[in-house]
Amino acid sequence: MTMAIEATAGLRLLAVESSCDETAVAIVEAGRRILASVVASQTVLHARTGGIVPEVAARAHLRWMLPVLDEAIARAGLHDAGDVDAIAVTFGPGLAGSLLVGLTMAKTLAFLHDRPLVAVNHLEGHIYAGWLLDPGEEAEAPDFPAVALVVSGGHTFLVEMRDHLSYRLLGQTVDDAAGEAFDKVGRLLGLPYPGGPAIQRAAEDAGSHRRRLPRAWLGDSLDFSFSGLKTAVRRMVIAEVGGTADDGAAVPDALAAEIAAGFQDSVVDVLATKTALAAQRCGARTIVLGGGVAANGPLRAAMGERAATLGARLVVPRPDLCTDNGAMIGAAGYRRFLAGERAGLDLDARPSLKLARPA
Repeated sequence: MTMAIEATAGLRLLAVESSCDETAVAIVEAGRRILASVVASQTVLHARTGGIVPEVAARAHLRWMLPVLDEAIARAGLHDAGDVDAIAVTFGPGLAGSLLVGLTMAKTLAFLHDRPLVAVNHLEGHIYAGWLLDPGEEAEAPDFPAVALVVSGGHTFLVEMRDHLSYRLLGQTVDDAAGEAFDKVGRLLGLPYPGGPAIQRAAEDAGSHRRRLPRAWLGDSLDFSFSGLKTAVRRMVIAEVGGTADDGAAVPDALAAEIAAGFQDSVVDVLATKTALAAQRCGARTIVLGGGVAANGPLRAAMGERAATLGARLVVPRPDLCTDNGAMIGAAGYRRFLAGERAGLDLDARPSLKLARPA
């Protein structure tokens, strides 16, 4: 096993990610070192509609895929895509049209340059973002056993990892994902899209944290639920400003800040507490935090406190590696490559792809 890893220490993957609204290409060496990572974000584009329109997202990927590819190759100091050893690509889950743009690019590169194609689960990428290093950065790789919390706009779940590419589902959301709840509550409070960063900024301006909102503990379960919390916010807004709460424009800034703080406190408390409980039950040496919501400052701080109490190491990528990017796909793709996995040019998008299923 050691010889195999040493033999691939300089292996470089070109990775393509286009599962939702970020057009991303990266070059990653040995599954950890980022040689280049370029992302074209569509946040401003979708802010106009307060959410992602799938057809608009797919068209934007078509516009940006080649420029992003060229920029990544240039930043890595490569001549072309033929200078890498393999091509990794996200094939699910995500928006079908968006996934197909990235898949078409990756399969074309693999064919033109006669390079192996490696299929990567987007959710697995968020976990393996914890393995990434910038040029000149040094850090030990996450150790096993590990518990990973992936928390994003469309997904919230906990898995146990006893080794690479091994996942046991511990808990998942039974309704809204945390990021989805952030977006919905942001709209209720009249805050800009996306809701996560806007709610964090608003909460920082709160005069107090006196507005305590409910926590859905679900007994001893490690599952999550945020739908009731969203409803509690709606009722609070109606009680304070009247109306139907369908348009948050009437919510005063001070009130929006206090409610945002209460909402964020609730989400962070539940996520951190359940993750710590999972880590304790599994005897985890490492807690890995990934996904777009992992960029939230209070969540990162709370997870750090829980990990320290357990004597576990918290591994969380810098904020821009928590959101969708190609480097995380390169890190996960490297592990799939070492496992001998190769995809054919008939690889298709799987919008509802799962990472792990209940035991």
